[in-house]
Amino acid sequence: MRTPVQSLRRIGRRGRTGRRVTRSLGGDTGVLLLLVLVGAFMGLPFVYAIMQSLKPMEELFIFPPRFFVRSPTIENFYLLTQYAGNTWVPFSRYLFNSLFVTVTATAGQVLLCSMGAYVLAKGRIRGRKTVFAIVVTTLLFAYDVTAIPNYVIMSGLRLVNTYGALVVPAIAVPLGLFLMKQFIESSVPDALLESARVDGAPPLRIWWSVVMPMVKPAWLTLIIFSFQSIWGREGLEYIYNEALKVLPTMFRQISAGGISRAGIAAASAVVLMVPPIITFILSQSRVVETMAHSGIK
Repeated sequence: MRTPVQSLRRIGRRGRTGRRVTRSLGGDTGVLLLLVLVGAFMGLPFVYAIMQSLKPMEELFIFPPRFFVRSPTIENFYLLTQYAGNTWVPFSRYLFNSLFVTVTATAGQVLLCSMGAYVLAKGRIRGRKTVFAIVVTTLLFAYDVTAIPNYVIMSGLRLVNTYGALVVPAIAVPLGLFLMKQFIESSVPDALLESARVDGAPPLRIWWSVVMPMVKPAWLTLIIFSFQSIWGREGLEYIYNEALKVLPTMFRQISAGGISRAGIAAASAVVLMVPPIITFILSQSRVVETMAHSGIK
């Protein structure tokens, strides 16, 4: 006769139909190995970039090429700091430009997308389904496709060669609006919003005090995506003043000195990878939760 603990374990292993609902040890091991292989494959570009940045000049152009470095050195990073310190525009200026554009555009994107998503998900307006269908359609278009229309608009607004030319196009992003709308729709109950309206709270107060705290995983995920996208964007089609250019542009100009600076180019790529990776590692659990609610696989 089974004890109550054994019965509970048996029920946990089998569903109501009596079939086993969990995988066997071999199945779990196979899935784990598959995930390890996929993760290793996805991490290869990062490892390769690090290996390239640590290679001396004689190993960069050896044939056949080698994946791992034999004689690691930090000379490429040292030369990168030297070239960055010898530019007529200070390195701190490029860094400030990148941080200012990234932080401003990310904050604007979170605020605009969350407000628009709240209206599309819970607003009592006509045509919101049509607007959302247009937003979903715009997900098909890459950034390069809209580069010319964006330039025409920025030129008409007289924002070319200003910070606004980098910030304004980065604020209105359909992916952020889509993520926030799906999360708000599935996570914020209508009864709670109706209770806030009965208490006399205006729409802006409801959005800020009720909706935003409940969808914290969504806007944290949006911060990650926005930071990663804007941080690596050069914006050379909008900015011609050297004092307004961002950090990726400076690294690109330094790396454009010929094949002798291939190691410096690899070192600059590693430096640019560090902030987005750290941001993602700190908030990766929020990304998984948001994707589960938004329906993206």
